Amino acid sequence: MTKPTTTPTTVPNASATSTGCGAGSLTRDGIGEFVRAHGIKTIMLGVPDLMGRLKGKTFDASHFLTRMQSGAEMCSYILATDAHMTPLNGFRLTGWHDGYGDLTAVPDPTTLRRLAYLPHTALILADAHHHNGTPIEVAPRQMLRRQIEHLADLGWQARVGIESEFLLYRGSPHRIHHNGYRTLIPVSPHNLDYALDHPPALTAFLHDLQHALHQADAPVEAIKTEGAPGQIEVTWPHGDPMRACDTYTIHKHAVRAIAAGHRMTPTFMAAPQTGIGSGLHFHVSLWRDSQPAFRTAVGADLPDVLQQSLAGLLDALPEMAPLYAPYPNSYKRYTPHSFAPVNYTWGYDNRTCAIRLAGRREHTRLEVRLAGADANPYLTLAAILAAIFHGITKHPDLPHPIADDAYDTSTLPRALPRTLEDALPDFFEGPLATHAFSPSVIHHYTHAARTEINAHHTHVTDLDRERGFLHA
Repeated sequence: MTKPTTTPTTVPNASATSTGCGAGSLTRDGIGEFVRAHGIKTIMLGVPDLMGRLKGKTFDASHFLTRMQSGAEMCSYILATDAHMTPLNGFRLTGWHDGYGDLTAVPDPTTLRRLAYLPHTALILADAHHHNGTPIEVAPRQMLRRQIEHLADLGWQARVGIESEFLLYRGSPHRIHHNGYRTLIPVSPHNLDYALDHPPALTAFLHDLQHALHQADAPVEAIKTEGAPGQIEVTWPHGDPMRACDTYTIHKHAVRAIAAGHRMTPTFMAAPQTGIGSGLHFHVSLWRDSQPAFRTAVGADLPDVLQQSLAGLLDALPEMAPLYAPYPNSYKRYTPHSFAPVNYTWGYDNRTCAIRLAGRREHTRLEVRLAGADANPYLTLAAILAAIFHGITKHPDLPHPIADDAYDTSTLPRALPRTLEDALPDFFEGPLATHAFSPSVIHHYTHAARTEINAHHTHVTDLDRERGFLHA
């Protein structure tokens, strides 16, 4: 369950690039200065993979500064694998057919962050390139970058605030895995939504997480406990869209590392237990010439670009579900009266809809509530911006808003797909998705989705045994 608080902040220079370490224009030369100033001995170079996780290498800081600033080689399969890092046939990028060659991970110096939860360590994110220097099209950061550029060509800059939900359980990952993910014990025993009195162990974890994100130049807007036992929500202020996704990726890394130190285990599954769901919501606004384009006066009609953006989201996002709901489990979150949507609707400050028009005046924004906690932020935001671009350029009709319970609406514009298998044909063949993304991107993520579907088709589950062991 999610009750977002994110509001956009005034952006003095919408074209500025936000940066880790508090230096928006950090260059390669500045990395050395930063390393010396902060006593950095280790540099982690990370590429976000298809799941949005950091994959890469750890370097001695001096070796990185002298040898690796122009790029490091990594096996291309980090962008062509499943969640278990299984080498898979069928990806065109790489595979057994070409011997799993390398890609070049090119550091982005503006992403340098100090990881206070790891001694003397900093992180730099990298972009995946072919050996000829061209970006790899299917890499998540590159997919998002392309959509940011498309909007910029029209004169628009997107501002994004992300809110993250996850569940936190007692015990180490090894112990929970050994127990078969059964008898999960959340760090809080009951609903602590908006509570300010937390168990001591949870208070200590939240303190360490907030400190770590502050030290990584990713200060939160707010942290709160949520409706499910052990559920936590973290929000960040509006800002640069690429930086927002980079920050979220670092946040997930920090959550796992800090939780391990507290003998706890987080999960970012969309539906980790029956009846429990965690979301990943994106608060999006458009800006031009440092002015908020969605600004709406009380009682006035919505600005044209806001109406177009809403219409584009509702028209195009149904074809892009595998980008924001990438696993079979993702679709188990979409249940009535769960605060997750079940249809493509919009409404004014209505949390039963897929798109919530939130905020007032200059803080007006669109909250896209479709993605679960398991979504890759770069891919989700790429889909959102592509849909907004579609709305601005093609002007599809905007359905009427839903003023009451969207779960009970009798005239639905379109229901969400019930399964990943149901969602895949529209992504693979739909005209809007195939227009927004290149054929190589469509093929790559279609194959990734089919891999997940196939893995579930033949796996016998606890529910199979529960319903059939004694009754078949």
